[in-house]
Amino acid sequence: MAMSILVRMAPVYGAERLLDITAAHIDSSVYMGPATLQFAEKLAGLGARVRVPSTLNVSGVDEHGWKAWSVDHEWATGAARQMDAYRKMGCIETWTCAPYQTEYRPKFGQQIAAGESNAIAFYNSVIGARTERYPDLLDICAAITGRAPASGLHLDAPRAARIVVRLDHIPLALQEESTFYPVLGHELGIRTGGNVAVITGLDVRPTEDQLKALGAAAASSGQVALFHIEGVTPEAPTLEAATQGLPVERHETVTVSDLKRARQALSTTDEPAIDAILLGSPHFSFDEFRHLADLAKGREKHPDVEVIITCSRTMRDLVERTGHMNVIREFGARITVDTCPLVTPMLPGRVKRIMTNSAKYAYYAPGLLGTSVRFGSLADCVASARSGHYEESEGPWTTA
Repeated sequence: MAMSILVRMAPVYGAERLLDITAAHIDSSVYMGPATLQFAEKLAGLGARVRVPSTLNVSGVDEHGWKAWSVDHEWATGAARQMDAYRKMGCIETWTCAPYQTEYRPKFGQQIAAGESNAIAFYNSVIGARTERYPDLLDICAAITGRAPASGLHLDAPRAARIVVRLDHIPLALQEESTFYPVLGHELGIRTGGNVAVITGLDVRPTEDQLKALGAAAASSGQVALFHIEGVTPEAPTLEAATQGLPVERHETVTVSDLKRARQALSTTDEPAIDAILLGSPHFSFDEFRHLADLAKGREKHPDVEVIITCSRTMRDLVERTGHMNVIREFGARITVDTCPLVTPMLPGRVKRIMTNSAKYAYYAPGLLGTSVRFGSLADCVASARSGHYEESEGPWTTA
């Protein structure tokens, strides 16, 4: 069954043959209703088993903590059954949209099949592993067969940058600002769509979390599956290497004004009041927890503001062994694992106005959650959680 689906889909990808993969990341674990549950249980019932190590993306429910949220029992039951079906197929229970921050991290040049847009962008761009953009249901078929269409970003030529994006006189202080990267990613996605681009003119070396934020934003606003940064990402030690020495289709210039406009676009309201702070899309990392603990230490959130952090079980358990989690809980934040508000109905009905430091949350929340959004830095999110209304600190965005 899996192979027949894969063979029928291969021409859609322009592939004349299949190739071997050695790992997969499965986004099909996200519960979307009876159809995705039936598909998973059909495969599991036929005895399907994955042939390669296959990590699991978020599910449709916090399996052991959903009763603490506004999740309908019928939804939770269906989502839990779907989780169980993927367990039976031998998938690895990572339950995270940031699998690259676990021990199951692919290597440079490794052929894999991945769902989840931010993971695809990170695998291709930051690690240099190779995957196309695989949709739900097709990713698990690739994992079961150990095969994928031999096309697109699995091959050398399509990985060449066709667009050069030059950062024009961006102040160093702004490049060092945490929100610079999701904002740049949002602008990159809009400018380039699904085309491969190389960014030039960056004067700092981004952290892995900053690259995570850039890729997640670009994948949300523009279907970006691969980007290069000259001198930073593994396939772009030079501009010539990123383009593979081929002529580019066009050049784009990004100015401070362009970035300020992109940053403003991530907020959909000027209303100061907020109901919730959402953090962790993609899932929160250890360094992000540590930074949050530093900001929240000795402070408490406003009683009318929910502070919700999503992460993997592994990351939660790791942070629990430090003092960071105690600080964060004393601040008043709540942790949920396995899932995120974009894919499970967990938010209280009163939450209509959210704030986030995630460009991915900011992009999807108005449509998926029906909320307005204010975008800001993690420090601004903490300050806003304390006051109960939007706070913006003075910084590089105001002085650039």
